[in-house]
Amino acid sequence: MENKNPLSPHIQIYRWHISSLVSISHRITGIINIAAITVICFWIASLLLGEASYEFTKIFLQSIFGKFIILGLIWSFSFQILSEIRHLIMDLGYGFELKMTNVTGLLVIFGSFILTVLIYLI
Repeated sequence: MENKNPLSPHIQIYRWHISSLVSISHRITGIINIAAITVICFWIASLLLGEASYEFTKIFLQSIFGKFIILGLIWSFSFQILSEIRHLIMDLGYGFELKMTNVTGLLVIFGSFILTVLIYLI
């Protein structure tokens, strides 16, 4: 006798939670941050080639698209930092209640946007 019911929740009946959104976003921003740090290291290394190679990146970073990339990276780094603080608190054994995980998840999401605006204004 075969069981036709799926063993795990199907995508149509699964409800997203803030914790799962923050967890997936934490992994994605981690990959983005590693790529960004690599590009920044190559950019700094290009300074050894002379001023001409630096001028191209300077012009790119002053464009609208460059500023959008900078804002995205600032958000990515601030989200990663706040999410790591959340994970550190959870590693200490606090914040596992459902209400607390929702509150800390929202704090990470909204806090990262607030931190991005504050860093950009500074």
